[in-house]
Amino acid sequence: MRDLAKKVAAERGWAEDWLNDGAKGYLVGISAGAVIFSATGIEVRAPTVEQLLAMKLSAWRDVVDISDARRLLQEIVSQGNRDQIWKRVEPYLVPGDQLKAQYAFQDLWDTLYGNA
Repeated sequence: MRDLAKKVAAERGWAEDWLNDGAKGYLVGISAGAVIFSATGIEVRAPTVEQLLAMKLSAWRDVVDISDARRLLQEIVSQGNRDQIWKRVEPYLVPGDQLKAQYAFQDLWDTLYGNA
């Protein structure tokens, strides 16, 4: 994969390290997001918003994670209440980071929508 990423970088004039694979540590399971590329023998899907939110909640490292999580939550808030959304996010949490993610989610929800 890294060799292919370097090839793409060379073809497009990008830096060799353009592809950030640091997110792989926060990727749990496979969600059925939208198909973003399809060709014979391959189908590439985007992760669902719930999976991206779980990744940000599991990481919860800095202002970037917090602002990204806020934006993602705002994107799906119309699809349910706090408990319903949490149940859709929970399967994608990084093992060992579930409690941190739960507290982060509760804090984020309370900040945006109050204690309801």
